[in-house]
Amino acid sequence: MNTRSVVIFSGERFIVPQCIQRIDHLSTHGWQLRYGGTKLFSDHSQDGSGARRALALATKELLKRIATLPAPSRLRRTPSRKKQSDLPSGISGPIVRQRAGSRVRDCSFAVTLPRFGETPLARSVYIGTENTYTAERYAEALERAIKLREKAEAAYQRAATKARREEAKELKVALASLLGRG
Repeated sequence: MNTRSVVIFSGERFIVPQCIQRIDHLSTHGWQLRYGGTKLFSDHSQDGSGARRALALATKELLKRIATLPAPSRLRRTPSRKKQSDLPSGISGPIVRQRAGSRVRDCSFAVTLPRFGETPLARSVYIGTENTYTAERYAEALERAIKLREKAEAAYQRAATKARREEAKELKVALASLLGRG
């Protein structure tokens, strides 16, 4: 899991995992967890002496949330505002083309299939030729394209969650040593 070095107002330095932010504002001093909602873990001190314990509690809660919640996804779930069609995100078309040596044009949908940690795949879902194209074939092809995209999104989500939980194991070891149990 990614970490960064944070120096708080008292000058003390901490190694902080992603998803935890430092809040030092007037009379509020603590660590804010931002994963599956937000929660502030207060230092319960004005001098920062409780910051180490508060960070340990925030990290422990982060590990608990990682173990029980799906990983946040960066996949676009809704179409871009600039998209000119009403097709779902990751699906475009119909694309009309005439292949070399063919006398008729054919239509298909282009589907982007996300893969966690890898480049997305591009797939084509055939609708028909200009002679066989119908509204029913369009609807059936769109349904196949949507199912293909949803299946890829679900696999992406599972892989992202699995990767996040693997990263959390490393963090758990670091937390145990921080709390003196390692």
